[in-house]
Amino acid sequence: MLVLGIESSCDETGVALVQWQDQAMPTLLSHALYSQIDMHQAFGGVVPELASRDHIRRVLPLTQEVLAESGRSLADVDVVAYTRGPGLAGALLVGAGVACALGAALDKPVLGVHHLEGHLLSPFLSADPPEFPFVALLVSGGHTQLMRVDGVGRYQLLGETIDDAAGEAFDKSAKLMGLGYPGGPALAKMAEQGDAKAYALPRPLLKSGNLDFSFAGLKTAVLVQAQRMVAADLAHSLGQQPSQVQPTGSSTAGFDALPRAQQCDLAASTQAAIVEVLVKKSMLALKHTGLQRLVVAGGVGANRALREQLNAACAKRAVRVHYPELHLCTDNGAMIAMAAAMRLQSGLQQAGKTYAFDVKPRWPLDSL
Repeated sequence: MLVLGIESSCDETGVALVQWQDQAMPTLLSHALYSQIDMHQAFGGVVPELASRDHIRRVLPLTQEVLAESGRSLADVDVVAYTRGPGLAGALLVGAGVACALGAALDKPVLGVHHLEGHLLSPFLSADPPEFPFVALLVSGGHTQLMRVDGVGRYQLLGETIDDAAGEAFDKSAKLMGLGYPGGPALAKMAEQGDAKAYALPRPLLKSGNLDFSFAGLKTAVLVQAQRMVAADLAHSLGQQPSQVQPTGSSTAGFDALPRAQQCDLAASTQAAIVEVLVKKSMLALKHTGLQRLVVAGGVGANRALREQLNAACAKRAVRVHYPELHLCTDNGAMIAMAAAMRLQSGLQQAGKTYAFDVKPRWPLDSL
């Protein structure tokens, strides 16, 4: 069976073809991805209307590219899958509309897929796929969750963020440092040259005893520390004591003029705080569940420091840890096609020829 997957939940348009037969693991035949990062950089973040319009321009050419690369045609497709939610409503509607139009034109069934389930199952596309059951750390710009996963569609929420997600903490902290959009990768690159112990930043909820996360307070701490650094630099230039120059307002103007080493130290300290919380909460989840396998998925899962520390922590506990391939960490059509194929293969869901569609901008994963 051949599944065409379409992803359009935010600022990346993805299309992919996945094939499966009987009980063999589905395999990825081809995929194509277009990122809108360059377009949104001028605005410092995603503009929903622009994102939707760009998805309209990209989705059909990407579909043609995927078909050509795989040597298949639309007539060969058995099921058309699309991201139903969560995500930006307008962006989701583009993918849903195109998928249902293709399904109707081809007289093929369609299937709406949960975006986070796509991330959750994306490591099954890797060269080292996991086995059920496992603990999953879903960590991205919009979501930070720990789940117990006993099989396809069998998800138990263990903990989640009560405010900002880890990816937001990366991006918002980077914005305070003047790194632009998307700031997370830029902050991580700067952190490679810094001292992670230079500044004592908080580790929110680290000792709460539960598996919930909170990163909004860390973002505020980064703001305050950046302001102090700017004030100290100004005081030095004026020949005054740092206490004589107080930071004002919520601006970090002047941070980009600080010595590069100081900027890198704050970036490294920020990353270290986020990573430590993610690693220790993940280890606590493994302890609470008694499971010996961890799956990490979502865009932040590509962070090198996070992977290194998770690998080290898991090695100490004889725990297997699995990641998606780096190029499949961000939003992509392959994960949507894979999730659809695995749901169909498990008999958990049937694709249908009902082409009236809706989307779910807010859709808890544990409600599946």
